[in-house]
Amino acid sequence: MPTWLLNRRAFLKCGAFSIAAGQTPKAPPPNFIFIMADDMGVFDLGCYGQKLIRTPNIDRLASEGMRFTSCYAGAAVCAPSRSVLMTGQHTGHTTVRANASGRTGQRVSLKAEDVTIAQILKGNEWKHGFDENYGYATGIFGKWGLGDPGTSGLPNDHGFDEWYGFLNQQHAHNHYPQYLWRNKTRETLKGNLNGQQREYASDLMAREALYFMDRHRYEPFFLYFTPTIPHAEIKAPELGEYANQPWSDEAKNYAAMVTRMDSYVGRIMAKLKETGLDKNTLVFYCSDNGGVFDPRPFGTMGPLRAKKGTLYEGGLRVPMIARWSGKIKPGAVSDYPWSFVDLLPTLADLAGARGIPRNVDGVSAAPVLLGGQPRLADRPLYWESFDGGGFSQAVRMGKWKGVRQGLGQPVELYNLETDPGEASDVAGLNRDIAESMKKHMDASHVDAEEYPIQDRKKR
Repeated sequence: MPTWLLNRRAFLKCGAFSIAAGQTPKAPPPNFIFIMADDMGVFDLGCYGQKLIRTPNIDRLASEGMRFTSCYAGAAVCAPSRSVLMTGQHTGHTTVRANASGRTGQRVSLKAEDVTIAQILKGNEWKHGFDENYGYATGIFGKWGLGDPGTSGLPNDHGFDEWYGFLNQQHAHNHYPQYLWRNKTRETLKGNLNGQQREYASDLMAREALYFMDRHRYEPFFLYFTPTIPHAEIKAPELGEYANQPWSDEAKNYAAMVTRMDSYVGRIMAKLKETGLDKNTLVFYCSDNGGVFDPRPFGTMGPLRAKKGTLYEGGLRVPMIARWSGKIKPGAVSDYPWSFVDLLPTLADLAGARGIPRNVDGVSAAPVLLGGQPRLADRPLYWESFDGGGFSQAVRMGKWKGVRQGLGQPVELYNLETDPGEASDVAGLNRDIAESMKKHMDASHVDAEEYPIQDRKKR
């Protein structure tokens, strides 16, 4: 058995180990669990106002923690949003800026030199009152989206000790795949061969996440759990309580997928209590980008404009809940604007990491989580998009949101305090603010070979 594990157990048992009399031992750093749904809209959850889909475990998470009303994904689609999350760089800088290269049409992978949250936590040596130092155990279970086999973008090469799931988003469209990846090995799912549908991918990912928590209960860990529901195809293993609802089959399946996601959250929280890790674990819940399920009756997008794939609020705004027993005030609600770009500095801050890369664009949200004032409250948040055949940009500064549909186009300006649905462009009445938005858009984008801008000549 490793020496550090013996020491950890001794510490848990008697509260001290090789510490001078009267000296208070340093508390171990928190565990982090980041749970991310796929294409779930803000208003699919009961704690955000949903009336028809049951999400009791996520709602409880919100009642025991902090619910954010102005949190944003890293991008409006899957792969770049995950790149922003992992690197702390916005889409004007991060390596993966779209689901496919605008030059080759192929998927783009993280570069070998890209540093992820997992690498920061792995390299974070911390003093806990013992003689040894060590970093976090790290695991990802779900969809990666940042590197195919044989590339420089594999999870195990970017700080993750354990990995199980889909490498790319196209493969992840099938909830009954014939194989998944375990580390760098392709693992056949025999229950899905020859047309069978016996092994639901997200269920397998949840199982692996729970195993990870069991194995690493005696050391600090970072668990990134990112199953592929309720992403298309809209298909649940069973309809459960929704089977007899007077809805379309697609709506029944969608509701069942959301509730299934909720059940995973319940199992994770039960495991925390079972292992005694409840009070030293910070749990996040969010979605990877804006929602996409349009048909009634759920109102997935609520009052927000558009949906996944656009830089309007419907494409970028996501649910975000943070729960840390004894640290985050129960039932708190915050309108603090932050995004995936801030996760890396936030976790590094809370873990006591010694430093983060200089190219990180985010700001730690730790003060807000712990009930204090934000750092740089009105700092701008930036996004860009190459998906859909064009280039667009967006900026949020305080209550203002700017959107530009191409370099040669004017900046649209919206006051999100009075117009969260972005229905009224008020750029003409606020030319100085629109001009500052334009300047920030121009300054935030760095050209990348894989993502040429077709209307560059119009600039």
